[in-house]
Amino acid sequence: MLSPLKPHLAVGAGSASVSAESQPVPFSLQPMAIAPQTRSGESSPAGREKQLPPLAEGPRHIAFIMDGNRRWAHKRGEAASHGHRAGVETLRRVIDAAKEENIPWLTFYAFSTENWNRSAAEVEALMELALSFSRRHLDALHEGGVRLRVLGERAGLSDDLARRIEEAEARTRGNEGMQVTLAFNYSGRCDIARAARAIAEEAAGGRLDPREVTAERFGAYLASRDMPPPDLLIRTGGERRLSNFLLWESAYAEILFVDALWPDFDGEGLRDAIGEFRRRRGRADAYPNRAAGA
Repeated sequence: MLSPLKPHLAVGAGSASVSAESQPVPFSLQPMAIAPQTRSGESSPAGREKQLPPLAEGPRHIAFIMDGNRRWAHKRGEAASHGHRAGVETLRRVIDAAKEENIPWLTFYAFSTENWNRSAAEVEALMELALSFSRRHLDALHEGGVRLRVLGERAGLSDDLARRIEEAEARTRGNEGMQVTLAFNYSGRCDIARAARAIAEEAAGGRLDPREVTAERFGAYLASRDMPPPDLLIRTGGERRLSNFLLWESAYAEILFVDALWPDFDGEGLRDAIGEFRRRRGRADAYPNRAAGA
């Protein structure tokens, strides 16, 4: 049985925009009502005159905006830090569920540069949770062959946290299993601006011809240059925006906005999202003129 907290609105590359006043549409009926998926080549039970497109392969890289921790805690009369602790446990469960689904790349938006505007107590709690995650889960992740990366500025972080990040990256660098990235103290706009500055400096120094700057060349200057772009971006918590996360990299990602608060998100929600991704990409494969970017 599907979770009552599964996605209710899904907007992605090539989808029509949806106003905030629009009524939610059930997840499996977006963007048009379709019958349950059958095997490739079979017709739908409801109308055999129409063939459903085959399901596509699953995503290679899933990115998450982990939203809703504070609201989850407040609903229970708890402090925000209680929700963030629950969110860390969800992060670990989602990693395990994704491993079962053979997803090789995951990226989690753990702390944005805008989060510094929150209360000092909450920021301190978030920093402590990052340390706690490293202490509690790094051994198991390493033993499971997971490589851990961290995107974001080290400036502003405590010496202890910056050192733990470096140690975690160094310890898992040789692992060839799942690649897990935490975007921590990260800003998509700042990363794009930093790449533009680096290109401008090389051009000014005569080391780069501006006419050679292509989208592919530009991407090589981003912090994410060693990662494939996300195929699927999931935001929990019901909000419908990217919040400065992987702005360049998500140009052609399928985007799902999920009503479930992050601590309530689970393996079933992940499987639902992967299923929706496959349906969308299956339609794109069946109708090439609707492919991303067309």
